[in-house]
Amino acid sequence: MRFVFVSGNRAWGGSEELWSATAAVLAADGHRVTVFKSGVDEAELRIQRLRALACPIRDLARFPLIPKRLFTAVRSVSSGLAYAHEALRLLTGLAVMRRPDLVVVSQGGNHDGCFLAEVCRRLRLPYAIISQKASELYWPADWQQPTIAAVYRSALACFFVSEHNRQLTEQQLGMPLPRAVVVRNPFLVSWQERADWPDDKCQWRLACIGRLHPKEKGQDLLLRVLARPHWRDRPLSVTFYGVGLQRDSLERMANNLGLARVTFAGFVRDVAVIWSSHHGLILPSRCEGLPLVLVEAMLSGRVPIVTNVGGNGEIVEDGATGFIAVAPTEDALDDAMERAWSERHRWRKIGSAAATQIRTVVPREPDRCFASSLIELARSSAKCEIAPVLRDVTIAAPDDRTINS
Repeated sequence: MRFVFVSGNRAWGGSEELWSATAAVLAADGHRVTVFKSGVDEAELRIQRLRALACPIRDLARFPLIPKRLFTAVRSVSSGLAYAHEALRLLTGLAVMRRPDLVVVSQGGNHDGCFLAEVCRRLRLPYAIISQKASELYWPADWQQPTIAAVYRSALACFFVSEHNRQLTEQQLGMPLPRAVVVRNPFLVSWQERADWPDDKCQWRLACIGRLHPKEKGQDLLLRVLARPHWRDRPLSVTFYGVGLQRDSLERMANNLGLARVTFAGFVRDVAVIWSSHHGLILPSRCEGLPLVLVEAMLSGRVPIVTNVGGNGEIVEDGATGFIAVAPTEDALDDAMERAWSERHRWRKIGSAAATQIRTVVPREPDRCFASSLIELARSSAKCEIAPVLRDVTIAAPDDRTINS
């Protein structure tokens, strides 16, 4: 079958894992896969894997004959022009290729890629939408609503990574999504349960993993909580993993607050290594889909301390498999951390319970499961397109009478 994957995300993050891993599964199984991606990074391992599988990859954020740096500068002047250019690149690319059995449009949020899905709708191509996040922080404007609603209504399926994201999207659009399905992202740690546990005799260590972007990830909340007097003298350290446009400002904030037990370790490709030296995960997020790092921490038997945003509360049971702050505020985060600290002698047991529980929620091979779903969706779409033609065909019956099928 012929599949097309479209991603308008201009950076590579957790939201890119599902479509890219699934595309690789389909290509490896003999299906024809084409990728349209905004800002293709040839150094990214997933891109290299798709190249090795002979998948055509077209960069939506390029303009023929113009140097990449110059085009990037032009794009920065007007996001509207940039979006229009990407939509035009996708339109021309899809128009000249053989009709795909299914187009899969992956969004970092729940409406940021709708302008690309609209291209598929206008071309009358069968398509599905992946939404990796939904948040009250990003509410579509009224003038965008008609197009976004039309895109969701016409999609063969609308995939979300958490029930919260599905419900919030319905609320933002003011309509039900009967073809909405919750799917799981692939993870970057082993499925096998870990038996190791970091030394906890002298110090307890938490990892805060994610893009350094306080507006969404809330690292500033955590720094302010750690600056409170009762946390300064406790043997607790926090390591921030990740990169982002606010790294320098967050480091300056930590230094200004005098936080001696906070470090910034940058990007680490091998996530499993983090859990060799850390006892738990702390996520002070203001918005999420379903954090990949949360699933990975639980699979690794580590204690999660998270805010009640996105799908966090759907997989973490407060006090049993982790600790949940009721809201992304300093006081709520402080309360959850305090409850976790008072139970630190049980962290290993709680982490073990988390490892058992998450394996009942997430499949062993999410990318292969999703690939199977897309194949079935494409086949169903093909049958629906053939059916109207068959209704107009007269067939000779065995007894020489005619019937309409």
